[in-house]
Amino acid sequence: MGPRSRERRAGAVQNTNDSSALSKSSLAAHGYVQDAYAALLVPGCARRAPLVHRGYYVRACAVQHCVHAFLKWAAAFPGLTRAQILSLGAGSDSLYFRLKSAGLLTRAAVWEVDFPEVARRKAERIRETPELCAVAGPVQTRGSASVVCLEGSDYRILGSDLRQLQRLDEALHAAGLEATSPTLLLAEAVLSYLEPGHAEALVAWAARRFPSAVFVIYEQMKPLDAFGQVMLQHFRRLNSPLYGLDLFPDVEAQRRRFLQAGWTACSALDLNEFYRCFLPTEERQRVQALEPFDEFEEWHLKCAHYFILAASKGDPLAQTLLFPPSKAFFRIDPASPLGVFPARVVSRDSSCSNLNRYGHASVLLSPGIILSAGGFGDQEGRHCRVSKFHLLSRHCDLEWKGSQICTLGTGGQWDGRLYHTMTRLSDSRVLVLGGRLSPVSPASGALELHLDRGEDNSPEELNVSVTKVALEESVLSCWRHSTTEVYCQNQKYLFVFGGRSVMEPVLNHCHFLHVGTMAWVTVPVEGETPEARHSHSACSWQEGALIAGGLGASEEPLNSAFFLRPSSCGFLWESVDIRPPITPRYSHTAHVLNGKLLLVGGVWIHSSSDPGVTVVDLTSGSSSEYQIDTTYVPWPLMLHNHTSILLPEEQQLLLLGGGGNCFSFGTYFNPHTVELDLSSLSAGQ
Repeated sequence: MGPRSRERRAGAVQNTNDSSALSKSSLAAHGYVQDAYAALLVPGCARRAPLVHRGYYVRACAVQHCVHAFLKWAAAFPGLTRAQILSLGAGSDSLYFRLKSAGLLTRAAVWEVDFPEVARRKAERIRETPELCAVAGPVQTRGSASVVCLEGSDYRILGSDLRQLQRLDEALHAAGLEATSPTLLLAEAVLSYLEPGHAEALVAWAARRFPSAVFVIYEQMKPLDAFGQVMLQHFRRLNSPLYGLDLFPDVEAQRRRFLQAGWTACSALDLNEFYRCFLPTEERQRVQALEPFDEFEEWHLKCAHYFILAASKGDPLAQTLLFPPSKAFFRIDPASPLGVFPARVVSRDSSCSNLNRYGHASVLLSPGIILSAGGFGDQEGRHCRVSKFHLLSRHCDLEWKGSQICTLGTGGQWDGRLYHTMTRLSDSRVLVLGGRLSPVSPASGALELHLDRGEDNSPEELNVSVTKVALEESVLSCWRHSTTEVYCQNQKYLFVFGGRSVMEPVLNHCHFLHVGTMAWVTVPVEGETPEARHSHSACSWQEGALIAGGLGASEEPLNSAFFLRPSSCGFLWESVDIRPPITPRYSHTAHVLNGKLLLVGGVWIHSSSDPGVTVVDLTSGSSSEYQIDTTYVPWPLMLHNHTSILLPEEQQLLLLGGGGNCFSFGTYFNPHTVELDLSSLSAGQ
């Protein structure tokens, strides 16, 4: 890399600091953390999305946890005169001001290092802001020729390139950093912006220089899965590519990295684990109530792709204080895959590639006609709630072709809902239940879609009209629920279960819609109702309904499964015993094929692997895992917020749409309809 390229890349990395600082300011402004100084250190303001707030919140909590644990350890250090915090790539972070105002620097001091331009800009900001000067006390600012940009009694800001370790070492020594004092080195999203050789040299230098120290990093990981690929592409577009993720793709590799560099102990965990194990239940509940939120998949995936690590040297007590071994995270790693389901793109024709949406619903109208409606997607080059319908039809040459359809007719218009359900009533009628417009706006009522194929009965001539259905509104003011066809005493019902609403984050309500009269009816249900959940799967089996997984009241994935069994007078809930237990998951789809329950894709946080297809034998209760072979499918393929259609005669499963708003990395939509070949299930019988 030439000098000019390095300069451009350094500028791009500095820009990530500005974006991060604005996010931290927005985080404090909306009550996630107490930080009166974040907004003072960065010019301007920005209103970040709730998903970004949550991501920065758990980052702030993880770093604060490590800093406070270090200060507790250092306070008991024999002969302590002053503990040291060295923040590498500190940018516009307000750590010093928060610690000082909280009275935590009486026996500690803070050194910050960043690019000279970033450091000088921060020093100038502090000097010009009375509120910051009042906290820092008397400070001196230096000219552009000095490495030390700001100096106070317990605070130094240095402008130095972390890739030039000899100069950095000399500058820190000149600025009063003592090698023998207990030292915390803190690097938030720093090492991944350094080329691997420079990052490794920095880690090894710190291990040599400080005999009693803790090194804390917050970084990205898991570059190879779908979310990881979107993350990498985002930073490449910003001209600040992430380095080293291929060498250190997970927490175990990161631990080895530090131990091999000379650190004597190391703990690392992803942010899902930190959030569950180190934040009290009451605090999680407080945060969950701050803003309307409905992007759980991307929240959990973001946390799965970032980790907090603490490596230590010297007193073993430091490691124990940082991450107590008793704080164990419940993990269920699935068994080794029993087989593979080959995948292929249904058609390269652009007409089949324009579904581009998630949170939609799909229904098989006849063996060769699939209708999809709603969701959030790409419509005419704009990301929005999709108003057009998508028709996928199989022609006489057995090729699938797609088309977009606008609402026609004199009835109502599609209202833009997502996370609804659609149920086939006939070849030309579809019932739409529930859904939402936003996390505070449930969709209004039930809709019926009427499909008219025209005079020549051609799928290309199909028209769709929308009419409202007179049903009780309160039952329908939910989303992320399930609707399943069930039968009792030869009567057909639609069973609506679970979901969430504006007032209740999870539901376990059971409702029955009598299909013949299109009226809600009361049907006796015995047995203990499953715990409240949303984003679960539901499918028909033996005239009842199978419910599996979902997200529970604590926003944690579930692994329970239940069968709503028809009985002589109604229905009976039965727990389905699965061995080995399925990994807790949600936002998946499910089907029954030849007595086997297929759980397809979804999101889970209790395993380091990625969800494929879990197959449960409903006779024996045994479960097995199958990978999806994506060799012939353009990557990435996101298997959440999707729909799937089972074609039992062909032993195929079609995956339609899917994706999500990937934290601050942009929105991704699966561009193709994908077919899974399930024939190996029959061959293994």
